[in-house]
Amino acid sequence: MYVLGIDTGTQGTKTLVFDLEKAAVIAESSQSYEMIEGLPEGHREQDPALWIKAVNFTVKDCLSQLGDAASKVAAIGVSGQQHGLVVLDAENRIIRPAKLWCDTSTTEQCEEIARAFGGAPGLIELAGNPMLPGYTAPKILWLKQNEPQNFQRIETVLLPHDFINYWLTGVKRMEPGDASGTGLFDVRNRRWCREIIDFIDPGLQHALPAIGSSRDVLGPIRPELADAWGLGRQVLVSAGGGDNMMGAIGTGNVSSGQVTVSLGTSGTVYGVQNQPLIDPQGEVASFCDSTDHWLPLVCTMNATVVTESVRNHYGWDHARMEQEVSQAPMGAEGLMMLPYFQGERTPSLPDGCGVLHGLNMSNYKASNIMRAAMEGVSMSVGYGMLRLCELGFEPSSVRITGGGAKSAVWRQIISDVIGLPLVGLKTDEGAALGAALQAAVSFFRHSGEDLSYEEIISYAVIPDPDTSCEPDESRHAFYQELLAKQQYLVETLHIPGFL
Repeated sequence: MYVLGIDTGTQGTKTLVFDLEKAAVIAESSQSYEMIEGLPEGHREQDPALWIKAVNFTVKDCLSQLGDAASKVAAIGVSGQQHGLVVLDAENRIIRPAKLWCDTSTTEQCEEIARAFGGAPGLIELAGNPMLPGYTAPKILWLKQNEPQNFQRIETVLLPHDFINYWLTGVKRMEPGDASGTGLFDVRNRRWCREIIDFIDPGLQHALPAIGSSRDVLGPIRPELADAWGLGRQVLVSAGGGDNMMGAIGTGNVSSGQVTVSLGTSGTVYGVQNQPLIDPQGEVASFCDSTDHWLPLVCTMNATVVTESVRNHYGWDHARMEQEVSQAPMGAEGLMMLPYFQGERTPSLPDGCGVLHGLNMSNYKASNIMRAAMEGVSMSVGYGMLRLCELGFEPSSVRITGGGAKSAVWRQIISDVIGLPLVGLKTDEGAALGAALQAAVSFFRHSGEDLSYEEIISYAVIPDPDTSCEPDESRHAFYQELLAKQQYLVETLHIPGFL
């Protein structure tokens, strides 16, 4: 039996095929695409049609690799970038490009929503989270205020993975994991928050799909699509989820105490809880996960986007970057980077910018700047882990994933910063693999058989001992001091409006 996992992100879509009997990825394909260029600063948009074209291409490519064995495909799961706003009209046509998770143009709308409910504390009391520019709710209000003609045409509001699910099945539904990143969802009670919805617009409720369990099957694939792909018409599509929720499953993070550190375009630190973990300061996103539990998460909008920008600036390949960072001393001879190239979510600095502090004639070296970039992002990860622990989360094991996790020197820096051992995975396709594993669990549940996440993860998610890192006590102490200095620099620059 085979399952497909599809992960649609900001930079591209990846599809893989997982063989449940061999516990191995047996086919994979990817296609990249770009965001819309020429938009005002802070606006990040993408045409959802690009995602459909990429899904169609990568699935067909994977099935061609399988040949006649494609008949063994039984289920499909979809992971998608969180928070994106996809709006459809009454004829299910895309009204406008999707505003993405990294769009920070909605600061005013966030403030307007917060004022109506007593600020961040009121929103946290009501729904479990403050209102952040990356979330979906302020995007909807932005659309109402800036593009009223488009707003009036809205019949359906979907998130990116829901839109792909709709294209696959014809069914419009959401699940608690991805829905909890909209800002419209009561994460404690797993239901839409009517008060916030009505504040944006009383008619918005009808445009939001029903919420279903993350363990449910969404439905069978559309017959015409099954025929076009050469699949059986009974291939099932699971509920799917946001990329962080699917990444949790794909890294084996399905029980309390486990932690995933993801270093993609953005960076995240998250762990699974059996009950909501609400942060009164609003720095930890109190999300649901995609296994019907909760997923407290800290997100930095700037991870590999920072290191890749610096690497490309110097024209290095990844091997050269690794060499340069390894040669630079810990602390980059006094250079400190605040890596807020795209604004920032944690801390909440939607209009923030990058800062390189501490330059002098002796430390002004490319290797130091590259190391400062990598350490700057690592400090953001360290702050996220620290905040989770302050709220009572007790980490027992750490898995690291994403493009940045391929760097041995970066893995060691992260381990030293958080003071915990960590390990990568044999199959480092967290979100796509998680989507495939969710599809398998949902398929068996739908068939009346019991397959737990713990069981399937025990043989499908294998740590790679070659990537294992142990923290050094002296380096951990150094980085804890550096983290405190970075936070002080952030506050010092932010208060007078320089950051």
